[in-house]
Amino acid sequence: MDLNNFSRRGALAIFVGATLLSAAPAAHAQQASSDAIIGTWQADDGSVKLETFKTGSEFQARLLYGNQLVEPGGVTFKKDTKNPNPALRSRSMRNAIFITGLHWDDGAWTGGSLYDGSSGRTYNCEVRIKNGKMNLRGYIGLPALGQTRTFHRV
Repeated sequence: MDLNNFSRRGALAIFVGATLLSAAPAAHAQQASSDAIIGTWQADDGSVKLETFKTGSEFQARLLYGNQLVEPGGVTFKKDTKNPNPALRSRSMRNAIFITGLHWDDGAWTGGSLYDGSSGRTYNCEVRIKNGKMNLRGYIGLPALGQTRTFHRV
């Protein structure tokens, strides 16, 4: 699934708009620390590259690359023309902060919002790390009504 083409169809399926699909870590497994999410991550299919960071008590992510948000040729980023805020429609999607509001909560980052620049929609999101992979789940309403994208650290 393409993070930048996250639509209602995607939200009703089991991701970008996005929670890690994994069971709670086993008792013998080491749980991720709150800062384990920080760094540069690329979707396993190579379609999206993002950087996660901490601002105050919240975690956010900025878009470094998204194949649906670049012009043909893959170099120049498109403008945020579908943003519901007219004042932001002329900004470049390069380095746009598209995940906000994530807070560490006992093994997961929850309560976040995921902005999909290809549609102008915003989704709820959660993140979990399991076996060194970051699972980002975007959803509407309930996490079960969403999709998960898997990322690896770069």
